[in-house]
Amino acid sequence: MDNPMLQAVRTLLRETFEGPEKNASWYTESKPGSGLFGTLEKISAEDASISVNGTTIAAQTDHTRYYLWVANSYLNEEEPKKDWEASWKITNVDKITWTQINNELHQEYTKLLKKIDLLDSLDEQTSNGLLGTIAHSAYHLGSIRQMIKAIKI
Repeated sequence: MDNPMLQAVRTLLRETFEGPEKNASWYTESKPGSGLFGTLEKISAEDASISVNGTTIAAQTDHTRYYLWVANSYLNEEEPKKDWEASWKITNVDKITWTQINNELHQEYTKLLKKIDLLDSLDEQTSNGLLGTIAHSAYHLGSIRQMIKAIKI
């Protein structure tokens, strides 16, 4: 991948989801496990189901997964049938459902990275979509980390 913008998008997505590389960060906490995946692996299904200000970590996580699915659909040049409200309906999860949500989040993230690797240039629409995906995912990472503080995991 020779495109500096695509390299930057990949780097920032990786930091958001996987955490920073080598204890150096562009915008997250610079210690290992600071990304979304490292943050979520410490959360039980029970804790993911605790309501904080009207939402749960499970809902925040599934909404982030849903957003990645929408981004992947657009990169496939498909018009997804969106139901944003449905992406917030999850409240209580058991261990199996919590594991499934996390696995699906990983799958959508991996699909997105593979799609980015196939791009050689970016038009304005794709640029906005990818940058929006970084910002949106980072927002929910921050929300989840604040929710963890509120429930004192």
